[in-house]
Amino acid sequence: MDAAVSGLLFRDAQIGGRRRAHVRVVGERITEVGPDLTPTAADEVVECRGGALLPGLWDHHVHLHAMWAWRRSVLCGPPEVEGRDALAAALRAAAPDESGWVRGVGYTESVAGDLDAARLDALRADVPVRIQHRSGALWTLNSAAARAAGLAAGRHPGIERDQDGVATGRLWRADGWLRTRVPAGPPADLNAVGAELARFGITGVTDATPDLTAGAIAAFERGALPQRVHLLGVPLDAPSPRRPGVTTGPYKIVLADSGLPSLDDLTGRIADAHAAGRAVAVHCVTREALLLLLAALGGTGVRDGDRIEHAALVPAETVGELARLGLRVVTQPGFIADRGDDYLRDVPASDHGDLYRCRRLADAGVPVALSSDAPYGPLDPWGVIAAAVHRRTRSGAVVAGGEAIPARAALRSYLTPPGDPGGRVRRVRPGAAADLVLLHVPLAEALRRPDATAVRSTVIAGRRHGAS
Repeated sequence: MDAAVSGLLFRDAQIGGRRRAHVRVVGERITEVGPDLTPTAADEVVECRGGALLPGLWDHHVHLHAMWAWRRSVLCGPPEVEGRDALAAALRAAAPDESGWVRGVGYTESVAGDLDAARLDALRADVPVRIQHRSGALWTLNSAAARAAGLAAGRHPGIERDQDGVATGRLWRADGWLRTRVPAGPPADLNAVGAELARFGITGVTDATPDLTAGAIAAFERGALPQRVHLLGVPLDAPSPRRPGVTTGPYKIVLADSGLPSLDDLTGRIADAHAAGRAVAVHCVTREALLLLLAALGGTGVRDGDRIEHAALVPAETVGELARLGLRVVTQPGFIADRGDDYLRDVPASDHGDLYRCRRLADAGVPVALSSDAPYGPLDPWGVIAAAVHRRTRSGAVVAGGEAIPARAALRSYLTPPGDPGGRVRRVRPGAAADLVLLHVPLAEALRRPDATAVRSTVIAGRRHGAS
């Protein structure tokens, strides 16, 4: 159900996890909260029966166009695909898309080792095939795809070459370059993405895709996505989006583990963003990247709103410096539940305690916001909250258990606004935007075992999505 009405009256809702009250919505705003609100002729009444009514959840790090593309791609990694034979079967069963290519996603080396063009040819060679690593950082092309993309003569620095200078079929951080060499497919159906987000109670997202094209920004401005959107990838020289509900956030900088920039280069990029009036949102997944960033910020200074994306590995000795500088962290403990067994196997044991920190950062005064990194991480915010609480892998092992946080604190981070991730919590109060999520049960019950089935209905700008 997707209904717009002139008024909504939520009767007997639990507000703030404690008191019960009625909440009236008119248009796109909450207008009244109180114990004795009488329905008007314009109101649609929703009987909440003590279910919690919360501000809508905000996912502080997603990739919206990639989410749409992921759903139209061949899954090439666990748990759906395990082993070389299963990968070959999945690729051979896949029909080429509108471009004539087969697009795979979610690959990891545990399936069939390191892939290159030759190894991918052995799995499927009759049509162009490209497979994205589950990190999102690497594409591998078979020979047909490499020829179609002109890989041999390509100039992008992410094109991997062997000792003889021959392209291997592997491209690092080259999404924009590859996009110009693949036949254009249909535009992304952001309405379908929005419906999926709404099922989880998500009313707003921060899109963390770097270097957005004018076409990608225009797609958000057309309003197909019902959620509010905060964009990190707006170029420094681009105008801000003009549609209400679409805003420009900090400037995204990727510190790629496949090739870190020089200190001078990073310092210059941060300084340029600050001079343009933008904070920075810096992708850091390794110790080296984090130390480089801290060194650069030592030269540029920190602007309010500067944030670290992922913070996958935070050495204990850097926590105090993050707090002193006033940085905030947007992290994804959902990766512990999704990939934690791989981390325990592949990451040195001495670093296990540094993975996806939450509690120690928060205790030090660093604002911490949780997010999904969808489609590269699990989207379900209730699953992410559970991962932050339990920090269990698929096998049941615990990763950095000392970094666990209470479920209420984990949910709290999803209730913070896009310009203040991990900061002040939005409230259900008169004058606030009518971006809400109604649960079937009181908040304490929902947090005892966080699960998306607790979501009853989602309201975005006064419009209901889902059953009531």
